[in-house]
Amino acid sequence: MNKIVLGTTVLCLAATGVLAQAMAPKPTASTFISNATIESILKDSMGDHTIKTMEMGQGYQMAVAVVNRGPSNAPAAAPTAAQQANAAAAAKQPACGVATAPAGAKLGPKGMIQHDATPETYIVTKGSGTLVTGGQVLAGRRSDPEGIVTKILNGPSCSGQAVGNFTSQKMVVGDVMVIPAGVPHGWTDIPASGVTYLSIRPDPKYVLPRNFTYQLGKKYP
Repeated sequence: MNKIVLGTTVLCLAATGVLAQAMAPKPTASTFISNATIESILKDSMGDHTIKTMEMGQGYQMAVAVVNRGPSNAPAAAPTAAQQANAAAAAKQPACGVATAPAGAKLGPKGMIQHDATPETYIVTKGSGTLVTGGQVLAGRRSDPEGIVTKILNGPSCSGQAVGNFTSQKMVVGDVMVIPAGVPHGWTDIPASGVTYLSIRPDPKYVLPRNFTYQLGKKYP
């Protein structure tokens, strides 16, 4: 019985996604995002922010985000109450990735993340850093279903330490990195100036909110 219910649930969810894509109106105009808008979002709140999600009219929507990462060696600030609550929620999520490192596999940095359904294209606009990509996530945790990563930024994801066949690439202004869905990635060796980049996120499964626009001054979950 449980298998029948689970199978029915999966089919319903899949049908809902297909229906959402089928009902999406085809866009009739382009979308402009000014540099002034991007800078105002960065001033409003540093970090990772979806600027806008847009229907593309070909069975998928796309998000544009701006991200700022601080220096790797910066002393950790005391966590806010919201950050503590987010950390507690994250610790309760199911495990993901590989449970143990394969024999002889090299270990990489912690703080890697991979997204189930949303690939990303990074375009560095300020600063620099080293982007680690590939391999597998070791002893990871799923993203909180109600957290900002899942609900607004990237959809369902898995975070943890890198292990295996990952690579490191120094990134400077103008550089581009394309990261397929399911590929772990994370930053290291970010200097004092930090690194800022745009992230273009196709969303073929509609895991992100429809017609989302960042609102200045609003506190997101």
